[in-house]
Amino acid sequence: MLKGRIQPNHIPVNKFSWAVIGMPALTIVELSGIEEELEVVDLPDRTVASGGNTKAVEFTIMMPMHHTVEQAAMEQWFADCTAQKVGHRKSGALAHQAVNDAAPGRTWTTLDCILSKRKLPDLAMTNEGELALVEWTVRATRLIPV
Repeated sequence: MLKGRIQPNHIPVNKFSWAVIGMPALTIVELSGIEEELEVVDLPDRTVASGGNTKAVEFTIMMPMHHTVEQAAMEQWFADCTAQKVGHRKSGALAHQAVNDAAPGRTWTTLDCILSKRKLPDLAMTNEGELALVEWTVRATRLIPV
């Protein structure tokens, strides 16, 4: 049914990067879907009106625990967010590459990002030795298509 309807050179879900200003290149093996939601107001006549703003967006990233330089940078950023140090809000670019690297993909700017949570992996002696990943929760003020 879709044959001939999907344009060539699609954007796969496994070709992406998130570059954050002031951070080393991050090896992100998984990035959750990002929802941006408009604030709305329920009116007395049971209709809905736009509040004119969007809510903050939230997403998670998964990074290899053994990438020590990257994890140290994330730990420092998390500490800066905890202390609310100047510069703890960072912006970045989420880039999706098309199948053909020469073709344009899609890019979004993530504005005023902070780290709000760190989750270490579950551990089990019975595990076959999977890659240990640290999950970071990121909150951003805006998501802007470029």
